[in-house]
Formats: sequence, structure tokens, C-alpha cells
Amino acid sequence: MEHAMFCYQCQETAGCTGCTRSGVCGKGPELAAMQDLLVYVTKGLSAVTTALRTQGTAVDPAVDRLVVRNLFTTITNANFDESAVTACIRETLDQTRRLRPLTAAALPEAACWDGQGDWREKAAGVGVLSTADADIRSLRELITYGLKGLAAYSHHASVLEARDGAIDAFLQRALAATLDDALTAGDLVALALEAGKYGVQGMALLDRANTSRYGDPEITQVDIGVRTNPGILISGHDLRDLEMLLQQTEGTGVDVYTHSEMLPAHYYPAFRKYAHFAGNYGNAWWKQTEEFESFRGPILMTTNCIVPPRESYKDRLYTTGAAGFPGCTHIPAGPDGEKDFSALIEHAKRCAPPQEIERGQIVGGFAHAQVLALADQIVEAVRSGAIRKFVVMAGCDGRAKSRNYYTDFARALPRDTVILTAGCAKYKYNKLDLGDIHGIPRVLDAGQCNDSYSLAVIALKLREVFGLDDINDLPIVYNIAWYEQKAVIVLLALLHLGVKNIHLGPTLPAFLSPNVAKVLVEQFGIAGIGTVEEDLRTFFGDEA
Repeated sequence: MEHAMFCYQCQETAGCTGCTRSGVCGKGPELAAMQDLLVYVTKGLSAVTTALRTQGTAVDPAVDRLVVRNLFTTITNANFDESAVTACIRETLDQTRRLRPLTAAALPEAACWDGQGDWREKAAGVGVLSTADADIRSLRELITYGLKGLAAYSHHASVLEARDGAIDAFLQRALAATLDDALTAGDLVALALEAGKYGVQGMALLDRANTSRYGDPEITQVDIGVRTNPGILISGHDLRDLEMLLQQTEGTGVDVYTHSEMLPAHYYPAFRKYAHFAGNYGNAWWKQTEEFESFRGPILMTTNCIVPPRESYKDRLYTTGAAGFPGCTHIPAGPDGEKDFSALIEHAKRCAPPQEIERGQIVGGFAHAQVLALADQIVEAVRSGAIRKFVVMAGCDGRAKSRNYYTDFARALPRDTVILTAGCAKYKYNKLDLGDIHGIPRVLDAGQCNDSYSLAVIALKLREVFGLDDINDLPIVYNIAWYEQKAVIVLLALLHLGVKNIHLGPTLPAFLSPNVAKVLVEQFGIAGIGTVEEDLRTFFGDEA
């Protein structure tokens, strides 16, 4: 069947089968084609660099950064600017052309294509559906999407001067492997689990980078109201961008507010020293069309998740890093990585203060260092029966009404349970006032989606404290929401750590073929969600 495009990398893909006319995210067929082509040429470059490493030739770190940036650029809702994507394709072709003569290894067609001919026509032949076998296609896409998530975390670490050559080498080796027709389904399942291993390594790298620069997150009450100064709203995930923005706005009379996944920045001690770091404005990414409207000031998107902006505030939307949208001002990094936010700041000075949409405070900062500092209190609460179970509800939020399930589920949880969360999924329940157990809040927010690493560290420490051999014997259940590719690497990381019986929703990924889904069910106990009542009985039995 002829499609204008085909994409099924996000949870909201049309009909839970695939977007074929335009993306639910807002990208059109032309952009989708160029993103497919960018992934293809990045795999080709990775085949060359993998061959070079095999023969003992070092790879320039600039090439590693290019591969990471390319993958990050194609994550859902990150970059809608076709010119930016085509520029990445050209740079990748140039690097491949430069490096290819340095190896005599047999290379796949993706490493040999020179960029000649019609790019749209080429993209049509190398996209997702170019792999005929449904199971091989499914596993290749599972791996590719996990690598996109890993690339995002690698990028955030690299801007803080934290790099791991082993992660870069694996990224490229795994990308090249998705071109290898000799690999069986079993080989690809093993590679997916290996991606999970490097996912843990990548999140640990980013955790060290963040905490060494900004301190360990601490329990923090974050204001959700507004002040009387004009403001800048910063969204996305990049803490280095926030640091530069806070430095440059100090003393200007402009306040800085976080939005969505940037909320956890308030938990880091280094940021709280800024008196003009005002609080968090709004909710998860998908609410931005109304919340960016009412904010009144300029917005800086540091990463995904961009929703195509309304014309009424499009002139106030700025992008940086891997993010981009046509018609919005993009702020690049200089050769030293520094960024000049002066235009953004001057724009803010001309704007009215934010319109108040809510009042109060929310509490977070329960990353692994903080939770482990409370370990004795938590262990005693578990042993006394005050805490029966922990429920991991990390992951993503999204527009689908079916996601209200997570709000209803959180409300219905037994009072002797504690929610462990990270990512924007928390916005479904972090303002419900679920109370506490012996002073321990019933919603423990570890931070951004990458801080799912903290939840793994906590689980492994509890296993040690309770003297258990198997992480699955802990009083922890997993009911996780997913949306985009960073959630895929988190899932693969959990599988690598041996976590089983994860419930994943609101739907299972469309890119899982029936046979691949069967493998995940049989080997790892992966399941979807049902009704709140059904799932409470599954997790808690008749005592729910």
C-alpha cells in the first residue's frame, strides 16, 4: 500500500498502527521522509566508524557527537525544521565520504550512498517499511528507538563534559547492526537487551554529570504560582541551558520559570541560589498550547517536546540544541558551547508578567541519594507494614484521554502504598495531595525521565537491605506510561536489570509485532493495562 509517510515510533501513532498521511505529532510527510533519510545515513556512517574501530582506528569525538545529535534530532516532537534535518544529512554524508576510504571492510549500501538523486525517492525506499519481515522490522525499530533515547541522555551528559567512549561505540555498532540482514531475531533480541545495559550506563553517566555540577537533588517545595516580574519559561530537559539562562538573567528583572520536564531542576541546590528562579508554570508538555498562551513571555524549548505552536505565541517560542521549529528563532551554541540568550531576555522585558493559572506548591527531589538517606525510615515502614508496596509509575504523559487511567489509578491505590515516579507522567497525580505515610510522601518524584536511573538504584539498594537475591521479590510493582523513545531505553534498561512483570500503557507499542510482543510477554512478563479495578486486583489481590 502506498503511504505518504509511515511512522509509529510514539505511543499516539494513528490507530496504534502508524501515521501514514501526517504525524499526530504535527510533522508532515516531507519532514518524515527527511528524518527517515537522516536515520539511514547515520546508520551508514555508523557502519564505517564501527569498521574503523574494529581495525583499531580511532574515531574523532566530533563524529560521535554528530551521531548523537542526529538521533536526538529525530526523536518525537524535537525538531520540525526540515532545513535543519537536511543540513544534518549533508554533514553526515560529508563525514561518511571522508572516513570511508580509511577502511577496506565490506560496507552496506547505506555507507556507500553518495547523496545523489532525489532524496524523497531515496527516503521512500529506506524507511521503516523497507524491512519486509515484520519481526525483524519490529526488533530493528525497537533497537533504533532505544538508541534514540540513549543518544538524548548522552547529549545531555556531553554538554556537561561527561562522555563515555564505550557508549558511543555501542551506539554506532548497534545502529550498523540494524542494517545486517544476516542477524536473526534471536540476535536482535540479544542486541536490544545489550542496549538496555548501555541505557543503564548512559543514565548513570548523566546522573553523575548532573550531580557533580549541580549537587544531589534534595527534598524541595516548588512554587506553582507567579510573581509580578516578566518571565521566561524554559521547557525540555537540558540543565546546562537552564544554567546559562539563569546566569544571564540575573539582575535583569526577568524571572525564570520551568515547564514540564524541567520542573526537577528546582531540586538541585546549585539552581536554588538564584533568587529569580521563580517556580514551575503549568503541567506536562501536551498542555503547552494553552499554557504558553497564558504565560505571556518568551519560551525556550531546549529539547523535545514541542507541540506545533499557535500563531498567537509563535513569535515568543525560541529553540536551541536539537530542537527546532520553522519560523521560530533558534539559538545556537558557540564553538565553546556557550549560548547567547540576550535576544530572549530583551524580548521578555517587553512582555507582561505571566497570568496566574494555579497556586500552591508541589514537593519533589526524591532521587536516589535523598531516598537512600531516608533508607532506615523507609525500611522500618516496610517491615512494620506501614508501607505495603511501592508502585513505580514513571514515564510519560500525553494527550490521549485514556491516560486519565493513571490519575484514577493513583487515587485508587491503597493508602499503604507509595508511588515512585520520574518523567512527566507525574503530572497525572503529583497535585492530588495523596498524603504521607509516617512523614514519607506517597508520591516520591525522582526527577526527569532519565532519573528513572534513581528508581533502579533505589530498588537495587532495597534488594540488598532486605537480603534478597531477586529484584522481583521486592514489594515493588511497575505500572509505567510511555510516549516516546526515551521511554524505550528506560524499558530496555529495566529488562536488562532483570525486572519482570512490567505493565506498560496506555497501549503497547505499535512497533512490536505479535511475535515480538509474545517474546516480551513470555520472557519478561510484559503486559498492558486494563481497568483500574482489574489492575488493582492484579497488583494487590483481594486486599486492594
